[in-house]
Amino acid sequence: MAETTTGSAATLPRLLLRERVVIWGAVAGVTLVAWLYLVLFDGGMPDMAAMPTGGMASGGMAGMPMPAMAWTPALFALTFAMWAVMMIGMMLPSAAPMILTFAALHKREAAVRDRILPTLLFASGYLLVWTAFSAAATALQWALDELALLSPMMSASSALLGGALFVAAGIYQLTPLKQACLAHCRSPFAFLFNRWRDGAGGALAMGIEHGAFCLGCCWLLMALLFAVGVMNLLWVAALALFVFAEKLIPGGVWVARVSGVAMVGYGVWLAVG
Repeated sequence: MAETTTGSAATLPRLLLRERVVIWGAVAGVTLVAWLYLVLFDGGMPDMAAMPTGGMASGGMAGMPMPAMAWTPALFALTFAMWAVMMIGMMLPSAAPMILTFAALHKREAAVRDRILPTLLFASGYLLVWTAFSAAATALQWALDELALLSPMMSASSALLGGALFVAAGIYQLTPLKQACLAHCRSPFAFLFNRWRDGAGGALAMGIEHGAFCLGCCWLLMALLFAVGVMNLLWVAALALFVFAEKLIPGGVWVARVSGVAMVGYGVWLAVG
């Protein structure tokens, strides 16, 4: 019996390492597929420079000619899919440490399926929140477009609106609510230890709760895409890297604060320049 126990203890680290590799591989794979979709979607968009609507030079997906197209259920669904895939590509990598920590807490001698399924449900709950955000962002894009507040490049049609978005995002970076949400995102073990729930329903609920904190941390950063161009790949990548940095690097809290001051300054310059 002792020999069997020793053998089980010896294989446990290898099982945990294998699960970490599987989880990292899954996160990387899903993120890669999301970005491939965005790049392919980018290549499939018409060149606004060639459009008779007088759009500016094409900026990739930001050249999608929304003002020239009537909003239909099909267009709403396509735009929602864009936002949902974009949020997966931007937000899933920064959630990887939380997902890995959750998986590690299931390291008891249970069947592999019993450890993997809760992890999948946790990740699904997290992405469910950002999917809901994608629906809201699509509705907001529709409203802004109907009000002629978006240019053909799907960015703010006036410097004043763009500047206001940067000022709002910068101020929010400095608020206690932002800092509280960021603290939860930066402390996976503390978050899970204080909010642990057993079972499949508990895993899903914890994923949703983590997604809510993440949304509270980043929603105004995502709103900046309306200032710089929805689905502008360079800005999408830059914001994804920024979110990753403020959540995961040692000085991430200061990254958030310093960037907030910089955003306010840039927004004011943009509005009055």
